[in-house]
Amino acid sequence: MTTELEGRQVVVTGAAGGLGPAVVEALLAAGATCHLPVRGRAAGTRSDARVVTIPDVDLTDEGAVRAFYSARPPLWASVHVAGGFRASPILETSLGDLRGQLDLNLTTAFLCCREAARNMRAGGHGGRIVNVGSRASAVPSGGSVAYTVAKAGVAALTQALGDELRGEGILVNAVLPSIIDTPANREAMPRADHARWPRPAEIAAAIVWLVSPANALTSGALLPVYGRA
Repeated sequence: MTTELEGRQVVVTGAAGGLGPAVVEALLAAGATCHLPVRGRAAGTRSDARVVTIPDVDLTDEGAVRAFYSARPPLWASVHVAGGFRASPILETSLGDLRGQLDLNLTTAFLCCREAARNMRAGGHGGRIVNVGSRASAVPSGGSVAYTVAKAGVAALTQALGDELRGEGILVNAVLPSIIDTPANREAMPRADHARWPRPAEIAAAIVWLVSPANALTSGALLPVYGRA
């Protein structure tokens, strides 16, 4: 248990996914209060004095995202884990598939970055934004073009905002995981060398450092968290 984020308000999107729970737990261990926008009624989602769960928030809907962030207290950080993956060869990838990947990955990150920055600017104390990108955007390969393009957009968004917001003390960075060691990924790839994959807790530790006050300089960085590959 540390106290580096004691009393600080942090949004975490995608808190119910494969990586999100580890990010929430790491932030709570550092003392933060976490605000979790979730789609649906959030059945089974943790809620206590330091976990504020807000149901029925569609992160692809501009009005819903704006309403969510405008109702938050002054934020110290916003961590954007929400996203989705689809793999298919280019000839089997429809325009709808591409648009779906752009919505799940890039649109959600864009809207959350914008509204987090609006909240932080109003607070006047700076802040931290962390996006979750992908190794696929830095080392593209075939078989998942729509996903790769969407995550490349997240990388460019991160770097552009890192430059734009640095002067206001709002630092914007991204982590780029490879295949994450989750039960779902193990089930999908039972013959892979799972020991090489980054674990959710390891990625979460990198995110906590990026949002912590100890990070006073780094902005616009795309941090590889590739595991042991």
